[in-house]
Amino acid sequence: MTAPLTLDPARTALVLVDLMDRIVALRLEPRKGTEVLHTAEELAQTFRAAGALVVLIRVERPSVAEQPPGSGLADGLLRDGDLEVVKGTIGGFQGTRLDEHLRERGVTTLVFGGIATNLGVESTARAAADLGYALVFAEDAMAAFTTAEHEASVRLDFPRLGSVVTASQVRLAAG
Repeated sequence: MTAPLTLDPARTALVLVDLMDRIVALRLEPRKGTEVLHTAEELAQTFRAAGALVVLIRVERPSVAEQPPGSGLADGLLRDGDLEVVKGTIGGFQGTRLDEHLRERGVTTLVFGGIATNLGVESTARAAADLGYALVFAEDAMAAFTTAEHEASVRLDFPRLGSVVTASQVRLAAG
C-alpha cells in the first residue's frame, strides 16, 4: 500500500462496480459485501462533498426479458449528480459511453471499488489503463469470491496499473 493520495476533485472520479443487492449478498472474501458497500458509500460521500464525480456501474444480462431480482444498484447508493452506467459485459467500458462521459467532464484519474475485485473491477480498470487514465484502487472497498482471487488482483495486477490504497488514504484537494 502507498501513502495517502491527494487527488484533484475536478479531474477524479470514483468508479464503483456492480454494487447491486444480488451481488452484495453473495458469499465474498476477504470481506462481506455489506462491508464493501459501507466503505464504498463513505467514499462516495467524500467524493460528492468535494464536487467529484461518482460513477456507479451495474450489469444487466443481455437477451433476457427480465433481470433477476436485486439487479438494481444497492438501495440509496445512487444520488443526484452521479453517473449510472449499465453494462452487458464484465467490464464497464465495452458497449457503454463511459469513456465519453468521463472525457466530457475532464476526468483523468479513476478511483476503483466494487465486486468482484478480479472480475468487474479488474476488467474495467484494465480498459481504463488502456485508455490512458491514472488508476487508484481502494482495496478495502472491494471483495471477490475467494481471498486468493482478491489478493491476486490487489497484490499482483493492480500495482502494475496504478496505486493500491485503503479508502481512508484517498483524499480530495480542497477547491
